[in-house]
Amino acid sequence: MSLFGLGRNQKTFRPKKSAPSGSKGAQLRKHIDATLGSGNLREAVRLPPGEDINEWLAVNTVDFFNQVNLLYGTLAEFCTPDNCPTMTAGPKYEYRWADGVQIKKPIEVSAPKYVEYLMDWIESQLDDESIFPQRIGAPFPGNFKEVVKTIFKRLFRVYAHIYHSHFQKIVSLKEEAHLNTCFKHFILFTNEFGLIDKKELAPLQELIESIIVPY
Repeated sequence: MSLFGLGRNQKTFRPKKSAPSGSKGAQLRKHIDATLGSGNLREAVRLPPGEDINEWLAVNTVDFFNQVNLLYGTLAEFCTPDNCPTMTAGPKYEYRWADGVQIKKPIEVSAPKYVEYLMDWIESQLDDESIFPQRIGAPFPGNFKEVVKTIFKRLFRVYAHIYHSHFQKIVSLKEEAHLNTCFKHFILFTNEFGLIDKKELAPLQELIESIIVPY
């Protein structure tokens, strides 16, 4: 079955977010599509010459959000509260949810509930024009990179859960090559801009080293 033909219901699948920053975001997206099309992921993650780092982080944050959202959507019918009562990445790592606003103290929730909270939270960040400005020339906030780092740290947890809890299902759906390519692109980008602390990457450390070392 195709990656995009599974698990599509209103609850698990969200419409794709579009790039922030108006036509500037659209230009950067064309650059991403062109460099990705070349097959050179290392080249695809680099900041294009003369471009603003925040614009580049913003457009890529939207893209990686859409990518993880689609990947998880293929597994939504298998990642259930019964199968995944907690959000884990193997036996040693468990993630609890807090957003600092509505839920201030971390709570233990099922994996699908964690992902639902996470996607809602990221979407609220992307829709907030004081964080992700839509107008060309509108300033990014001073803490923009910290916001982006938190988004990427939490998106990584979805990848970690998929690899540890659902990889066999991905293989049976013949989607492992797609998953691996998406994750490789994600890791090369986070490595290029120092977006995730090393200790956060521990659940998939061996896989990550196999991606980064050849480069």
